[in-house]
Amino acid sequence: MKKLTLCILGLLLFVKTNAQENDTKVVLITLDGLRWQELFSGADPLLVSNPTYVHDTTALKNLFWKPSPQERRKALMPFVWNSISEMGQIHGNRELGSKVDLTNKMWFSYPGYNEILTGKADDSRIDSNDKIPNPNTTVLEMANSDVRYKNKVAAFGSWDVFPFIVNEERLGVPVNGGFEIAKGKDLSERERFLNELQPRVPSPWGTVRLDAFTHHYAIEHMKKNHPELTYIAYGETDDFAHDGDYQAYLKSAHNTDALLKDLYDFTQQDPFYKDQTLFIITTDHGRGTQPLETWKSHGEDIKGAGQVWMILFGKGIDPQGEISTPEQLYSNQIAPTILKVLSLKSAPHSMPKKPLSLEKK
Repeated sequence: MKKLTLCILGLLLFVKTNAQENDTKVVLITLDGLRWQELFSGADPLLVSNPTYVHDTTALKNLFWKPSPQERRKALMPFVWNSISEMGQIHGNRELGSKVDLTNKMWFSYPGYNEILTGKADDSRIDSNDKIPNPNTTVLEMANSDVRYKNKVAAFGSWDVFPFIVNEERLGVPVNGGFEIAKGKDLSERERFLNELQPRVPSPWGTVRLDAFTHHYAIEHMKKNHPELTYIAYGETDDFAHDGDYQAYLKSAHNTDALLKDLYDFTQQDPFYKDQTLFIITTDHGRGTQPLETWKSHGEDIKGAGQVWMILFGKGIDPQGEISTPEQLYSNQIAPTILKVLSLKSAPHSMPKKPLSLEKK
């Protein structure tokens, strides 16, 4: 009897320890269409003083212009370069040989998000930004289909196509996208405030809300429900770029950096997430550089629009900072990485790419 008791206690201790070791939460974040050039070098010298794309060049230079690329990128995204670079990995500086690329050939949003979320390109079926339910299974759906993560998955996006990209109806998890408000009977005071405020604050675009609403809806949900897999998709940078407003594009990137800090600070104050969360940040596509006007655009005809970047920090990440050695990563490695971290199996015939190597050395 004593031996049996000891065996049971040992088994319980093993299960508890193993659960603690694997008790990783994941927050996946995308910044729509943010070029690797600005991420790694800050304000573009060919654009920051160009009156075609900047209505107040003096004001913009006062904010973001510095003598060196390293100084400029810190001015633009201080949390990324003062904090994340110390505790994580930043991939995609092609000047240093670090390459991150899309595998889809479309080089615009829906195909990019599909690749990130499903682990594979699908150029034959995902070839537009139309509001068509995604025929592929996302990592969000795979997690929600597992009893361990059932109803512990959440998605928030500024673009109103995200409920279709994630396939909200099949997923069975509400996706707060576009101009949707928070729903439910237990809304927090801030959620009720956001619900009142959002319709009163005009967005420059008909299909994309301002990122502050996406951000705060996500945080409020995380406070109340503590999802173990959360997806947050910011959208402003892409739309300001399409508008040809480089000033707003840079300011939006700077503001998003502050939102990232706010999100991280929240997780470090919440016992559920503190030191137990893996953050993965990336973008759905790049943008052009030559000729200069192609910075506004992307797509298969725009040179360089398939070049992206990737940031990882938090639990289990070897803090290597900016990667300065030659490497080749792909966006389709993100979903398999999340599955591996959450100990999930992929759907049949999906996610052929190997996950990223995150282990501490």
